[in-house]
Amino acid sequence: MNENLFPIDADSDAILNLQEKIEVLKGKIEEVEIKLFPFEQSLRNAIADLLIEERELTILYKEQKKAKKEKRLAQKRKGKNYKEPIGIVPVSKKEVAEKTNQKEKKRLYKEAMLYVHPDKFSMQENEQQKALETTTKLIEIYQNGSFEELEAFHAHIFGGNTTMNFSKDISLIKKTTSNATYLKNEVQRLEQQLTDLLDSYTYKVLTTYKNPLSFVDELKAYYDDRIFKLRKRTRTKK
Repeated sequence: MNENLFPIDADSDAILNLQEKIEVLKGKIEEVEIKLFPFEQSLRNAIADLLIEERELTILYKEQKKAKKEKRLAQKRKGKNYKEPIGIVPVSKKEVAEKTNQKEKKRLYKEAMLYVHPDKFSMQENEQQKALETTTKLIEIYQNGSFEELEAFHAHIFGGNTTMNFSKDISLIKKTTSNATYLKNEVQRLEQQLTDLLDSYTYKVLTTYKNPLSFVDELKAYYDDRIFKLRKRTRTKK
């Protein structure tokens, strides 16, 4: 931490105490993450295909709901007895997908999807919303974009340049009115982060199940049921 970023306007002992608390909290968070994150990644790898299909169906369901709503509004404007004219159904752009590098395109897509899947951020509401936006864009590029576009977005994600980058903007720190205020806020933030980690369901599984990886069966059952319901809602066949 660069001490020059803050004005020296607080008791040095209080500052030292806050800094010590921060270091202790960071150490505890790191201990939990070292255990938890590899376990969560193992779970995601075990149900990777289910996670991706569930995400795609969820987005499709939302798109269909939106389209139905827009259609109802359009019909309402044109009158109660208005009926859509029957004609030739235009060929979807998705059907004219390029075949070149399809295997590599699928690999990049799957890798990026697992990295930013919203379930990774279930205890972080703001970050989960960002993950939803990122995965929606990822699916859009995978389905409608070129291999080059997907490759670029993949590099963008793994380059730490997406909304999933949690590093704090140093300019925000410079604007803090006092060192003590910033450090107190940092203590609160880290305490909340530690609480969220310890309260997460996967951490409870990891620390209470005799065989934590048996939780995969529960996850598969959950996602199989959710996918089944989403298929019915979207009339999508496997």
